[in-house]
Amino acid sequence: MVVKARNLLAGGAALGLLALAGCGDKPGESLMSRAQAPCPRIGVIADAADLTRFRAGGGTDLTAMEVDARVAGFQAKCNYASGHQGLAVTLTPQFSAERGPAAPGPAIDVPYMVAVVGDDDQVLSRAAYALRIEFPPNVSRVQSQGEELTITLAGGVDQAASRRVLIGFQLSPEELAANRRRGPR
Repeated sequence: MVVKARNLLAGGAALGLLALAGCGDKPGESLMSRAQAPCPRIGVIADAADLTRFRAGGGTDLTAMEVDARVAGFQAKCNYASGHQGLAVTLTPQFSAERGPAAPGPAIDVPYMVAVVGDDDQVLSRAAYALRIEFPPNVSRVQSQGEELTITLAGGVDQAASRRVLIGFQLSPEELAANRRRGPR
């Protein structure tokens, strides 16, 4: 009786696998071709999450502030790179910004970066971007998003997934020191 039950379970499992194999939307499509790729850890650099920029020579009080911006988050998705040799990470950073009294006009360019970090916090690659933030008339706070970026992390899938992708503003030494003095907001 035990042998019959095992054969019945094994036969049911085999039928289930065959049924799943036939579940692709396209003829000949395998489940592996639709498998979800793992994502590396993606985050915001704490010391570079905020940017408060002041008018040159104006000091650091509120009347000299041009912009106060924050990395508000990001959207990310991951796919296997060609031939399952690494990962393709698609990332869209999101920002919030407040226009200060010393803003030079209705639009402000804000520099940010995306870095790929490996073991021991070694920076493997880094790219700089600029976000143009537009403030409509009579609006001092806006939400904005950066361009959609695709970063290819080479190597094996496990190796690529063990890396980190970090987002932050490109800061002057003075802006970085001010962030560290103030601490996270």
